[in-house]
Amino acid sequence: MRTTKCAAAALVNADCPDKLSISAGASFDVQKGSNFEFMIAATQLRPGMVVKFNNELHSVFSMVHRTPGNLRGFVQAKMRNLRSGSMIEHRFSSEDKVERVALDEHEMEYLYDDGEYYYFMNTETFEQMHFTKDILGDGVQYLIPQLKVTVEFYEGKPISVELPPSVEMTVVETEPSLKGATVSNVTKPAKLDTGLVVQVPPFISQGERIRVSTADGSYQERA
Repeated sequence: MRTTKCAAAALVNADCPDKLSISAGASFDVQKGSNFEFMIAATQLRPGMVVKFNNELHSVFSMVHRTPGNLRGFVQAKMRNLRSGSMIEHRFSSEDKVERVALDEHEMEYLYDDGEYYYFMNTETFEQMHFTKDILGDGVQYLIPQLKVTVEFYEGKPISVELPPSVEMTVVETEPSLKGATVSNVTKPAKLDTGLVVQVPPFISQGERIRVSTADGSYQERA
């Protein structure tokens, strides 16, 4: 029987249904078809995650972590109710804990889009299926061919797509790089191959490959 692996990275004192304590960076397996829950910090929310909010399952559509000046930070999350399909927005405090729900998972590879649907292939069975932006949310900005993602299923239906922490993308448009420029607080906009625009250091040139965080769309490093 296939098992589903759930990573518990960066979780503190997360509890499984079997009462085992999970430490940071640990992982554990559950049987296919079983759903289980554990607590994560609101700042760990990512597009595609499934959480229990007000006793209902929601898929995270988008999230923004803000730290306004001397005020306490917060996470503004947009979520889709998996029962009704309606969208809601909620502001979590940075200190809030959120109940994440782990479902049946399959690794899939992104293939292409036709302007309406996004096509993926199951890396185990080679079965292909397509998703709409309603399921993918802001994740469409990071979809490059051959990208491996984790698709979560609920009652046999795909409900969310979780991206890797970062992806390698190509700069297709940006201002010319500054000769002799080094890392500094100065940045410039760069358009990537999916249309996503990120702020990059001045030494980055058109055509370069860079690594981008899927959590907030920030530049991380040259690829």
